[in-house]
Amino acid sequence: MEVTKQAHKAHVLVFPFIGQGHVNPMLQFSKRLASKGIKPTLITAQYIFKSMQTTTIQTQFGPSIQIRSISDGYDDDGGNHPESIAAYLDSLRVNGAKSLAQLIMKLNEEGDPVQAIIYDGFLPWALDVAKQFGLVAGLFFTQSCTVNSIYYHVQRGLIQLPLTGPDSIKVSVPGAPELHPLEAPSFVHTYGSYPFWFDVILGQFFNIDQADWVLCNIFYDMEKEVVDWMAKLWKVRTIGPTVPSYYLDKRLEDDTDYGLHLLKPDTTLCKNWLDSKPKGSVAYVSFGSAVELFEEQFQELAWGLKNSQINFLWVVRESEQAKLPVGIIDENSRQGLVVGWASQLEVLAHEATGCFVTHCGFNSVLEALSLGVSVVGVPQWTDQGTNAKFVEDIWGVGVKAKVDDKGIVQRKQLEECIREVMEGENSEEIKNNLSKWKKLAKEAVDEGGSSDKNIDEFVAYLAES
Repeated sequence: MEVTKQAHKAHVLVFPFIGQGHVNPMLQFSKRLASKGIKPTLITAQYIFKSMQTTTIQTQFGPSIQIRSISDGYDDDGGNHPESIAAYLDSLRVNGAKSLAQLIMKLNEEGDPVQAIIYDGFLPWALDVAKQFGLVAGLFFTQSCTVNSIYYHVQRGLIQLPLTGPDSIKVSVPGAPELHPLEAPSFVHTYGSYPFWFDVILGQFFNIDQADWVLCNIFYDMEKEVVDWMAKLWKVRTIGPTVPSYYLDKRLEDDTDYGLHLLKPDTTLCKNWLDSKPKGSVAYVSFGSAVELFEEQFQELAWGLKNSQINFLWVVRESEQAKLPVGIIDENSRQGLVVGWASQLEVLAHEATGCFVTHCGFNSVLEALSLGVSVVGVPQWTDQGTNAKFVEDIWGVGVKAKVDDKGIVQRKQLEECIREVMEGENSEEIKNNLSKWKKLAKEAVDEGGSSDKNIDEFVAYLAES
């Protein structure tokens, strides 16, 4: 049904942090809002906007999603590039707040006023802009509730860093399992690493108490006790998993893909290769859009995959391909395919895919849970170690690969982990757990499910604002 401009219940600005792992879930949430009569406008910084292929995402189920840009201080094409991510985000904060305010005023003048801003936790200054105009402010978390609770405890001084005393033995927050320090986020167990990102992470919580809503990209059954504890502090609602509807409830017509790719996938090549492989025979390997591996780790992964004699589809971004062993692509063309980027959902959904070797970025974990694919976790940094802990010990859908004293997963360990989830003695239990979580994920976003009800509550609130 075509929803006209006049028919929408409310107009919201949705403002994700830069990077595919932040854009995807917030764009997908925008589609859910559109399907319920809300008009979402996706906000992106000019530096990213220039590389996009479209300014509108059409939907068959509600208002189309417009993409509008705001200034980040790097608007012109004169070769002016940020010297670092820190410099860029500082420029975005200074220029973006002013530009976002101007956009809100412009939309108001155009007769299309905004009722709310849903902002990524990594961009807390957007809340100040919302309050400046009296708008509803919705904080969107792209990481798990356990991870965010740990960061909150650190930011409020409830967990002291560097870890000492009882915290040096275990990290504990209400409702979550006790974690060995190395299972906590890397910024916590290795205090002082990546100080800039540490500040960004903790910055999410400086003004969280002023947020009207806190929206979490999980479904309730994943972390019930942690959600219940957080809900005592803020108006927390779970709205995930933010995976395209085709792979879950199928209620959003033609919603088969996120819709914005910052990297171009080799879709046809991947599909044709997977079509030639037997059911459940392929290990899909991808470390996301941001992780950079050491050359030694590439060597061990390559030889582990080769020695396993299991078919593999390996995503290695072009900027990383020089780290691959010489000849590994040509020598294993039948057993393995290496591509620069892939449509991950299509690969995970393909019947030939038997397991997913991943860095355990939270979106990748959510996709594996939602599509029912077993996981071999090879976490690198930030929240990934905590996600891998949940994959193995809490949700029971895979294993976490062990590392040597240099933090490298050796080839034999990788081979053993792949075999364990695909054909080992625990593989049946893993498959049963996957069936359970896949069903729960679908139920959560389907009509009357926990996430669907929460989105309905949010929509009703916006419609009255």
